[in-house]
Amino acid sequence: MSKVLVIESSARQQGSISRQLTDEFIAQWQKTHPNDEVSVRDLAQQPVPHLDEVLLGGWMKPADQQSEAEQAALARSNTLTDELLAADVLVLAAPMYNFAIPSTLKAWLDHVLRAGVTFKYTETGPQGLLSDKRAYVLTARGGIYAGSSLDHQEPYLRQALGFIGIHDVSFIHAEGLNLGAEFFEKGLAQAKTRLAEVA
Repeated sequence: MSKVLVIESSARQQGSISRQLTDEFIAQWQKTHPNDEVSVRDLAQQPVPHLDEVLLGGWMKPADQQSEAEQAALARSNTLTDELLAADVLVLAAPMYNFAIPSTLKAWLDHVLRAGVTFKYTETGPQGLLSDKRAYVLTARGGIYAGSSLDHQEPYLRQALGFIGIHDVSFIHAEGLNLGAEFFEKGLAQAKTRLAEVA
C-alpha cells in the first residue's frame, strides 16, 4: 500500500479546474490502486504562512532559546514536512496565477524544502533526500504556455522538486481554458485523457 499526498492550492472552491483535475486523478488512482491511502491538504482552507523571521528562528535556534511563536512555527513546519516524508506519491494541483504558481503553494514549498530534512549540503553541493518518491503536477491555465518562455510553473516546480530528490515528475496541463469554448473543451479533455494514462 502506498500513501498519496495531494496538495490543493486553488483560491477557489467552486468552479476550479485544478480541483476538478484533482478529483479526476483521485478517482482514477483509487480505481487502479484501491488499497492506497489518499490524503488531501487544502492550502486555501488551511493557509500556510509565508516564510518569516519567526519560522527561521524555529529552524535555527536551539529549542531552549525559542519563543512560543517560534516553537509553534517549527511544529507547523514539522507537520507539513512529516506529511511529505510519509508520502510515496505527491500530487500538486496548481492553477496558473500570473504565469506562476499560487503564493500558497510557494509558501508550502518554503516550509518543506528544509536543510537536513528533505535535502542536505555536501562537499559536492546540495543533495535531495526524497529520491524514492514520484510526483504528479496538475495545472490549469487560461492560455497555452507549455514549452514557452512564459511558463514559470513547470521549470520552477521541476527544479524545486528535483532539489529535494524528486525527479520522477509528470505534468498534466489543462491549457487554453480562457480562449473560448472549443479550446476549453479540448484542453480539459486532453488533461483528463492524460490523467487516466498516468493513474
